[in-house]
Formats: sequence, C-alpha cells, structure tokens
Amino acid sequence: MTRARASALLFGGAALSASSLPGRAQTNATIRIATLPIDGSGEAYYAKDSGFFAKAGLSVDIQPMLSSSAIAAAVSSNAVDIGYGNIDVLAALHRKGIPVVPIAPANGYDSPGGTVRSVALLLPANSPVQRAKDLNGKIIAVGAVHSVAQITTEAWIDQHGGDASTVKFIEVPIPAMPAALDANRTDAALVVEPFLGVAAKSHRVLSYGIYDAISKHFILAAWFTTPQWAKDHPDLVKGFATVMRETAAWANANPDLSGAILSKYSKIEPAVIATIARARFAEQLTPASMQPLIDAAAKYNGFSTFPAQELMNAPVR
Repeated sequence: MTRARASALLFGGAALSASSLPGRAQTNATIRIATLPIDGSGEAYYAKDSGFFAKAGLSVDIQPMLSSSAIAAAVSSNAVDIGYGNIDVLAALHRKGIPVVPIAPANGYDSPGGTVRSVALLLPANSPVQRAKDLNGKIIAVGAVHSVAQITTEAWIDQHGGDASTVKFIEVPIPAMPAALDANRTDAALVVEPFLGVAAKSHRVLSYGIYDAISKHFILAAWFTTPQWAKDHPDLVKGFATVMRETAAWANANPDLSGAILSKYSKIEPAVIATIARARFAEQLTPASMQPLIDAAAKYNGFSTFPAQELMNAPVR
C-alpha cells in the first residue's frame, strides 16, 4: 500500500510548521509534531512550555489535529514527522502494511483501585441495567467506533458475563453523550475526563474499571513515526524520546503546572481541570506494555495479533 493510499484511507492530515535543530549531521532539520489537544497527548505541549525541548536544542511548532486517524495519515504521507497515536491504531496500520514505528511512550494505564477515575460506562439515571449481561442487545455510545473505547467496552462486557457481539456501538462526540443518554438515543455511553466528572453527577455509573478488561497495566498510546524517517534522523529520534521521558516524569509529579498548560491549549477552564482525574504518562516503551492493547485490538477488530516487538522493529520500505 502506498503512502498516498494510506493517507486517503485515513482521511488525510495537515502539515505542521517547521522547527530547527542545530547538529553535526542534521543542521536545520525540522521536527514536525502532530497531536491532540487533550491531557493524554499533552506531553508535547508540556515539553514546549516547560522548556524541555529548548533544553535539548529542539525548537518545535506543534499543531493539533482532530483524530488519531488524521495524525496517522499525516505521518504516513510525510506531512508530519512525529505523531501521537493509540496503540490499537498503530497495530491496525501495521497489519495493513502501512509502516509505522513507535519511538516514545505517551499516556499509560495503571489500574486505579477505585482511587483515580478517568473513564466510566455511564447509564441514564433511571436505567434498569445492573450488570454486563443486561447490556446484551443494547446500544452503547463511544467516541469513535472500532477505537480503544469500543475495544475496552467489548472486552469488559465479555469478561463480566455479557455478549458484546450483540451490542450495537454508535459514534457520539464525548461532550454530547449526556444529552444522548437523556434523549434515549443510547442505552449506555463510555465517557472520559474532562467530561466524566460533570456527567456522573446526573447519570449512573455502571463501572469505572473498564480499562481493567485490557490489563491492569498497559500503554494506551505512543509517539510514532515512519521507519524511514527514524532511520534518516536517529539523533532527532533519540532527542525527542529523551525529552518525552523527562516530560513524563515532570508531568506526573506536577499536575498543577501541567494543568495550567493544558488549560491554555485545550481551552478547558482551570477550575474544571483541577477536578478531573489526570493522565499518567509512561516513562519506558517496552513490548510488554504495548502487547495487551495489541491483543485486544486484534480480537475485536478482526485481525491476527502479533508480537509488539514486531511493531517496534518495523522495517524501512
């Protein structure tokens, strides 16, 4: 599959502005970064505003995109150099023969144990649903069909006595999910922060432990590029990965400071951000941390699974 074809299939992407890195072999090189304006993919913003990119000699211009698919298309077609993408999206691209390689971890998941609640399956306040099998034959709203939201919901239903194959999933913008529940357009909805806290006040939570159905600990997303770009720019890849590792540790330890930056770029009020469960960022990218979501995506999206190491070692084509 050609890169142009990959771009068309994934609905296109946008080019980002240039930035330069002084260096022996890569003078005036440009790192173009695509991300989403949300907390889980906020590391690029945090690194920029907190000076981590500048400290590493990297000058970046970051442009938000609307979806992981648009980012994947932009990276695949060389419109951008590095993008943020969910592991299930990268796995699907790999299985389609579209060459991508993760170079640094992004946000991860550690089982909250009832203390950190950033995602939940919500029901109308008067819903008769009490357990997973009560969702059989029902309609569930997710932010994007066939995404990690649908995959995790399907896995949770199957693991708790229901039959996800009988459920109809519909795509509803996350901010619109409470209204969809109130209007009986959906029987349940998977809602994430920063919208969950408010929605849970007027709707019933069926479960907060949805991601546990994938694993107690796994990486949700990674920063990725093409194998060719990684081969051609090893110093930039190393520098970017180092910055992301430093930023992850800083953001995890400084939620108030990162929250102020998140408010700036997401346009979410600081008072709201202060009340939500914040993303946790992984500091190491390992095959074991990616494998759970690869396996779940393969099972529910209809492709054969593969070792995560295969994705990390994607060859130049």
